[in-house]
Amino acid sequence: MTRWPDRRILDLLGIEIPIIQAPMAGSTTNEMVVAAAQAGGLGSLPSALLSVDQLKAALTSIRNSTKAPLNVNFFAHHTPPFDPAAQMRWRALLAPYYVECGLDPAAPVAGAGRAPFDSAFCEVVEEFKPEIVSFHFGLPEKSLVQRVKATSAKIISSATTVAEAVWSEVNGVDAVVAMGFEAGGHRGNFLTHDMFTQVGTMALVPQVVDAVNIPVIAAGGIADGRGVAAALMLGASAVQIGTAYLFCPEAKIPAVHAQALGDARDDNTAITNVFTGRPARSVVNRIMRELGPLSESAPPFPTAAAALVALKVKAEEASRNDFTNLWSGQAAKLAPRLSAGDLTRRLYQDALKVIEGRTQA
Repeated sequence: MTRWPDRRILDLLGIEIPIIQAPMAGSTTNEMVVAAAQAGGLGSLPSALLSVDQLKAALTSIRNSTKAPLNVNFFAHHTPPFDPAAQMRWRALLAPYYVECGLDPAAPVAGAGRAPFDSAFCEVVEEFKPEIVSFHFGLPEKSLVQRVKATSAKIISSATTVAEAVWSEVNGVDAVVAMGFEAGGHRGNFLTHDMFTQVGTMALVPQVVDAVNIPVIAAGGIADGRGVAAALMLGASAVQIGTAYLFCPEAKIPAVHAQALGDARDDNTAITNVFTGRPARSVVNRIMRELGPLSESAPPFPTAAAALVALKVKAEEASRNDFTNLWSGQAAKLAPRLSAGDLTRRLYQDALKVIEGRTQA
């Protein structure tokens, strides 16, 4: 065997290697996207923390560096109405930390939200015409999806259950990311908010493969060639890798996050909502232990994040990770320490070796 045996994603997206660099808002850089794309995989640019002008600048920079297919990722959540009572309760819980850090608990906080896909972002898609547009937390309203499709972009969305995958196919996506419970960062759930019944990658991927006709991309707990090969055996056409790319020199993360990733184990991450108000997997730290990991007091996504910004900055200045979102999947320990381009190629090459070895045996 000299090539990947399932070409559905390769042919659909126009890429050479079935490795998708996950779009990680705040951590992914233009350089990471370009390196993954030039290695033959799919580079993914996250937009949730970018303004329209920042997104245009990033797309211009990436397009000037590579002509390879590009994935632009958006969040599809709905911004909740401002709830002053919920914010007051949250600020009251955080007040002792403010005092401890020498900060004023009553000081105004700037909004630190994630922006959902809207008409303004859609205009950027229409202008730059990325080959792939992906969504997290379901899909935006139908008129926006239709406008994206009119650009000839292929649409990918995340699903954490079979029901979400089927819903995604019915609503017009071209491929679905089956996101196992092991994955780092924000869960992609949108039909259910029950974290106790979320499914692991090994169980989720083959059931999604059986339930939909579109290609399936496996994500969650995959950080080396063995995981990539296993995903193929489960029926996936490609894999989406996040945490392993955080070890690359192209990643942009705080020093305390890099340290936590280096110390990450299979059993020291947890699903938490204390950082943004939405469940996400992070290495366990102080605020998760003391207020969570899942807290009913955290205000709705993405509004919980604003009040943590000052605490995060203060703690990081002292080299502490007490209030930093340390996004990580459960397989961080398996990740090679390579540049983004070398990682993309190594994952693919090692997977082929595993598959060839099993076949010959």
